[in-house]
Amino acid sequence: MSLLQVRRDRVTFRLAKPPVSGQIRLRLAVVSLVLAVLAFALFCVGMTIGDVPLGVSDVLSAVFGGGDSGTAYIVQELRLPRALTGLLAGLAFGASGAVFQTITRNPLASPDMIGINAGAATAVVAGISFGFGGGLGTTTLGLLGGLLTGLLVYVLAWRRGTTGYRIILVGIGVFAMCTSLTDYLLSRAQITEAQASIGWLVGNLANRGWAHVVPLACALAVLLPLVLALSRWMRTLQLGDEVAAGLGTPVQPVRLGLLLAGAGLVAFATASAGPVSFVALTAPQIAQRLARQASPPLTASALTGAVVVLGSDILARSITASPLPVGIVTGALGAPLLLWLLARANRSGSGG
Repeated sequence: MSLLQVRRDRVTFRLAKPPVSGQIRLRLAVVSLVLAVLAFALFCVGMTIGDVPLGVSDVLSAVFGGGDSGTAYIVQELRLPRALTGLLAGLAFGASGAVFQTITRNPLASPDMIGINAGAATAVVAGISFGFGGGLGTTTLGLLGGLLTGLLVYVLAWRRGTTGYRIILVGIGVFAMCTSLTDYLLSRAQITEAQASIGWLVGNLANRGWAHVVPLACALAVLLPLVLALSRWMRTLQLGDEVAAGLGTPVQPVRLGLLLAGAGLVAFATASAGPVSFVALTAPQIAQRLARQASPPLTASALTGAVVVLGSDILARSITASPLPVGIVTGALGAPLLLWLLARANRSGSGG
């Protein structure tokens, strides 16, 4: 027996065979679909920009193996890896931001704020300054730095369990420590080493190849399904630890799993594209307001992150004759939203 009910903005269904039930929020589904279409459009438009201008039809033909050999080389070897890195990094940043803001119950909590990006940056700068970055590579160093920083935040926040409040406070301290260490390393580095470090620190999609795309794609293939599997408990965590535990949620294992998965997403994204600022902070908040949800929706947040990164990259290559790093544009656009969130938190009495 099957049951289908439509109430306001949601559809409830229950199937007898297979035994599946659930809800589809119509507004959230429409918002996610629009964001997916917009992300694909920006993905294609981004590959038309360059020293050799191309049309969207030329890009699509080259992506699927058509067109002349010159156009196919430009698209498949030079522009497609950059576009894919931006798309996948945006998905990872947006999803990780939604995870951290949900488990901490704070709209200001993101990998930017609690030190994971800063830890990845410190590892990369240390590798370049001390000379072992050539063997490991910035991608591996950024990945190890981000993962170890996420684990460090969780361990330092542990006291008979963790809470979102302690994770934020410890993360801010770790962020300050890593930032200070990065500044010290830059001050002691040679000019060529400092230039190489700064080129990565701002977040950049230039000169990205398939070596950046493949690890990030594999990470998303593993970590996104894990986050989606744990997402059914994310809503109960929004109610507080005691209420969530009363509803049968294994609070600490779920929080640890979500934190490690979120840290893994942002670590792989940072390793591939650099610490692109404010995407993990702004994307979930934009998606939450578009979908009119009580907490950041995971899928819509990931798609919003992709739109923000791809759109910022197009803007960075269009506003000046010399292309800007994408992190400069996301920082310039994200800073006003951060100030607005802080002002809103103070007005509601939750800003301290």
